[in-house]
Amino acid sequence: MISAILQQKIVDYLKPYKPTRVGIFGSYARNQQRQDSDLDILVNFEKTVNLLDFVGIEMDLTDILGIKVDLVSEKSILPAMRPYIEKDLHILL
Repeated sequence: MISAILQQKIVDYLKPYKPTRVGIFGSYARNQQRQDSDLDILVNFEKTVNLLDFVGIEMDLTDILGIKVDLVSEKSILPAMRPYIEKDLHILL
């Protein structure tokens, strides 16, 4: 799991985009991360964020956290994947 400080950095960075839900899933949520693991962040925004901004957010979070971030929109999750993500999900907001 990432530290409370990094969790707060994620929430603080995303606030201007008005997220309605933010969570971590995958190896970091399970406390099974390795040095080469990326940080999977699930997010749902109040308003649609265009693709260019979405990629920019992902890149900025990678720089801020010092961990490769994989940002996933809740709306883009395939129904078959949802149970696996929800099982691990650690809600930040």
